[in-house]
Amino acid sequence: MSEPTPTGGAAPGPTRAVVLHPDIQTDRDRRAAAPALAEAVALARALPDLDVVAAETVRLPRAQPGLLFGTGKIAELKALIAQTEADLVLVDGPVSPVQQRNLEKEWGVKLLDRTGLILEIFADRARTREGVLQVDLAALSYQRTRLVRAWTHLERQRGGLGFVGGPGETQIEADRRAIDEAVTRIRRQLSKVVKTRALHRAARKKVPYPVVALVGYTNAGKSTLFNRLTGAEVMAEDMLFATLDPTMRAVRLPDGTEAILSDTVGFISNLPTQLVAAFRATLEEVLDADLIVHVRDVSHPETEAQAGDVATILGDLGVGADTPQFEVWNKIDLLSPDRRAELQAAAARREGVFTLSALTGAGLEPFLAAVAGALSPPRLRADLVLPFAEGRKRAWLYDQGVVEEETQGADGVHLTVIWTARQKKAFHGL
Repeated sequence: MSEPTPTGGAAPGPTRAVVLHPDIQTDRDRRAAAPALAEAVALARALPDLDVVAAETVRLPRAQPGLLFGTGKIAELKALIAQTEADLVLVDGPVSPVQQRNLEKEWGVKLLDRTGLILEIFADRARTREGVLQVDLAALSYQRTRLVRAWTHLERQRGGLGFVGGPGETQIEADRRAIDEAVTRIRRQLSKVVKTRALHRAARKKVPYPVVALVGYTNAGKSTLFNRLTGAEVMAEDMLFATLDPTMRAVRLPDGTEAILSDTVGFISNLPTQLVAAFRATLEEVLDADLIVHVRDVSHPETEAQAGDVATILGDLGVGADTPQFEVWNKIDLLSPDRRAELQAAAARREGVFTLSALTGAGLEPFLAAVAGALSPPRLRADLVLPFAEGRKRAWLYDQGVVEEETQGADGVHLTVIWTARQKKAFHGL
């Protein structure tokens, strides 16, 4: 029973939702139905004010252009919606604006497709100013595609004053123009954030700490691993998209090497293109990383498909094959002893693959030793001549601890240095 509010009314309860996964037989990218439905339900439960009252896989020979489902299935689902007293239907897949309008009319409830649901989750989770702007930009881009003649107010014409003007513009055109103006405003604000982020990256390059970026499917355990390595308290829960805003912390590796560890937003299959575009600035941290660590949940039945989704998104972002990558097979504590031994043997036969449990810490030592080895590249000896006026560069070299010998000549300071390629690049950028 709902608690009374201070004004005397009943507090609104959670929205009752029915989750549907269309299993379309002709879809080339069709996923296994049971895990796909389970993921859709997990997405719905990631919103605190949603109560999933029913979930069903709907097998379809093909998608119907106007209604997505066949008329018989629509009637059957209408009965389910009435029986469960649902207020919302979540369709785990793309739904066209026309299909959405027709289904809402048939069922008398609000409908969200997969993209709309993920946008709702991101809007609920965004905390930083940049995160909020990115979600707003993605949501506006999505809404612009949904401007169809679904409601009567969109069919009105607003004419000019008196005899001037003519027919005027439709409400759809006015709404589209308002969205375009809002998008322009947000992009202008985001560009300032991007410039600030670029300045921070440039500053980090001058102090050459290597960057390690954690990437992976949502709920693979990236934040748990991040917290264990850095001692931070980033939100880490058994929930899809538990963290959105990127977090960076310093970490000291076993050989004394200091690095910056970056925890990024989790990926997911069919990640909305609007979100990939909006979060590109955030994900650019991955492009600048010296090492990418792909964290996988090997206890998940679809772990191989999830790894493929992550690889696709990294490719879309422009992450090249030249960036070193490690794979972490996480959550081995959830496996049976036989399965764990099998995966550990498979990982041992592959270079750059490690099995561990971020939750218990099992298997961390060999992984951290390999990270330290990857971030400690060979050092090269070089002779430099600095004019006496270049005191700042000389101080920087001493600060980096790379000077082996120094003498003074008529033309300036003669230095012998032993440095890494990264330090050399940073020096020439001073």
